[in-house]
Amino acid sequence: MIHYDFVNVVSMRLPPLNAIRAFEAVCRHGSILKAAEELNVVRGAVRQQIDTLENHFGRKLFTRDGRRLVPTLQASVFAAAASAAFDILGRAASELEGVVPGRIRLGVPSAFAVWWLMPRVGDMQASLGHTVDIVPMTVVEPLQMHPELDAVIMGGEYRPAAGITALRFMEDEFGPVATPSLAATLSSGPAAMGALTVLVSRSVPKLWDEWFAESGTPPVVFSRAQEFEDLLLALAAARSGLGIALAPRASIEDDLHRGHLVAPYGFISRPSGYSLCCRTPDAKRTAFAALSGWLLRCGTPA
Repeated sequence: MIHYDFVNVVSMRLPPLNAIRAFEAVCRHGSILKAAEELNVVRGAVRQQIDTLENHFGRKLFTRDGRRLVPTLQASVFAAAASAAFDILGRAASELEGVVPGRIRLGVPSAFAVWWLMPRVGDMQASLGHTVDIVPMTVVEPLQMHPELDAVIMGGEYRPAAGITALRFMEDEFGPVATPSLAATLSSGPAAMGALTVLVSRSVPKLWDEWFAESGTPPVVFSRAQEFEDLLLALAAARSGLGIALAPRASIEDDLHRGHLVAPYGFISRPSGYSLCCRTPDAKRTAFAALSGWLLRCGTPA
């Protein structure tokens, strides 16, 4: 038989919910003004809630960095837990109100969505038996920053925050890619890339540096650089013959098969790969389990 210690539960007095909500918003925005705008209240109300919380804990929760409010280390931990708790409550409330339990809003890196996920989306819908709303993300941010999403796919190394579960479903490789005609000019070795325009995505600005370091290739000074807002546009420019781009193999499989792009120096492995990140526990855990199973099946090489 399970016995509950109601005395301890009562003595563990929680802060007021409104104070926690205001605190969590200030942590995300670094600003009382922006938090007030989000919560649709005046700044004084947010300040009062922060004072209430600081009095409750008996300590200051923020330091100031210029005009930005920065939570202390302990406050940051509490903010992450509060954010996860609000997300869980919001989703549970949606379920109670009758929102379709099987519907998932999934944030996906734009290039990965277009070139890997969309060609398989028919099989995904048929296999899962419920709807997945795919939300392309130019800049992929952790799930805790997007309460409007149920899950996100993250590429590269990722350490999940409190209340978030990450399942790695696919490894990946990456390498320079260009049209066959441009690649034909690179037979003398990687240094020959310097004569081409390097196509860079602002969403992953350090990708070239990582490739040089991980492949052991001496860094190349390119004749010209052209920046794009995201990897999707950079790869489209590569397909048009504008220069050479660095691409995750999963994002350009179809282009490789069709011969639109080639990888003159091959690909190097990135075991960090791609992970599905979702909140745990979550009212949609059955749908997440089905999505996880499908991703594992499709992401595992045959």
